[in-house]
Amino acid sequence: MTALTYAFLGGGNMNGAILRGLLDAPLGEGARVHVTTRSAASAAAAESDDRVTTTALENEPRANLAAVEHADVVVLGVKPYLIGELLDEIASSLKPDAVVISVAAGVRLESLAARLPEGAQIVRSMPNTPASIGLGVTGLAANASTSEQSLAVAVALFESVGRVATVDEDRIDALAAVSGSGPAHVFLLIEQYLEATKRLGFDEDLARELVVGTFEGAVGMVVRDPDTEPAELRRRVTSPNGTTERSVAELQDGDLAGLFERAFAANQRRSAELAAENS
Repeated sequence: MTALTYAFLGGGNMNGAILRGLLDAPLGEGARVHVTTRSAASAAAAESDDRVTTTALENEPRANLAAVEHADVVVLGVKPYLIGELLDEIASSLKPDAVVISVAAGVRLESLAARLPEGAQIVRSMPNTPASIGLGVTGLAANASTSEQSLAVAVALFESVGRVATVDEDRIDALAAVSGSGPAHVFLLIEQYLEATKRLGFDEDLARELVVGTFEGAVGMVVRDPDTEPAELRRRVTSPNGTTERSVAELQDGDLAGLFERAFAANQRRSAELAAENS
């Protein structure tokens, strides 16, 4: 892939994770990256790399305009409530063929397009926090103006921090419920499993070793054996009339499937509310 010029507007955690992935990936070879942050302190703490130029808005108010002027890829990493103001600021300075990628939750493509020049190529992304260790899952939805080549650029960028799924925008909220918010759901399961384990009398260190090791091992079996369904893996360790069968039955009686469905529905309702607030 031809070396590109990137503008990362916003120095938050997710933009930082994506930037690190870019710099470590082949697509980062020869790339030029301009990063803008709100404060000089954030700029000083930013990525130290010869390919990266970081500018603080408090020192240079026109930093965003300078960053996007020659950028092939513009990554919007500010909070959702700041997206409109940022787009209004940079719209006239974008290259005509630039691809604009939004990392802001709840801001729809039509809201982004309304503040950009007609025909702007826009990709809406929904990454998750494991991107910070290269194990992210990111959903991407592009508007009709985005070329296959530009979408491929966005896919490659997020593949540098994990897996990527391209979907129609009407599936983004559902994807956000599953993978965007998913790490918090998994952390909650581990948290509660850990608390229940300590109530069995294990100390903190041993309980953590038992619980984290069990989750790691079980997920590892699913990853290494993609042809076997998780339900089948569960059946293989569930002997008839055995101890595992009894504990699994208790969990199933708690309607885990229904609980997840209700959690996902609540998540999607909140996404719709955020979209309305940022339209």
